[in-house]
Amino acid sequence: MIKKIDTKDFDMIFDLMEKSFPPEEYRTYNGQKALLDDPAYTIYALYSDTENITAFIAVWEFDDFAFIEHFAVAPEHRNKGVGTYIMNGVIDMLGKMACLEVEPPDTEICKRRIAFYERNNFYLNDYPYIQPRLREDMETVPLYIMTSGGRVDECTFDRIREALYTKVDKCV
Repeated sequence: MIKKIDTKDFDMIFDLMEKSFPPEEYRTYNGQKALLDDPAYTIYALYSDTENITAFIAVWEFDDFAFIEHFAVAPEHRNKGVGTYIMNGVIDMLGKMACLEVEPPDTEICKRRIAFYERNNFYLNDYPYIQPRLREDMETVPLYIMTSGGRVDECTFDRIREALYTKVDKCV
């Protein structure tokens, strides 16, 4: 079942986040946990029968789009349709265009990740985007933005980027 997490489940989320992302792509434990107090930020999780988290999607909601900041599936549940299930379920619940960041397709894993999102109705937008530092001791990261339902024009992309830079990244 997909549902919003309770604060008590945050440690399981953060553990999966650490296993799934390089350090420059997530905040410190305290920084990440503090986001739960922001009404625009929600973490949705897919729970197993034993109440373990099998996957999660962390979302920032804006008026006309949602930004998926983190999406991860527990290693033992990968390649079983879990990612597609939670992605489609959360996007249906949100009821608006979703966007997310991906690394440039420079490695096989990055190409596979982009292909996964493309199979799930996301489109790569070829506009410059730099993820600001999420930790004081880390560097910026050049990424691409993918959007659900189709590519966006440059004006829409600029609006998305501005929203991310002013709301999401002000929380660093």
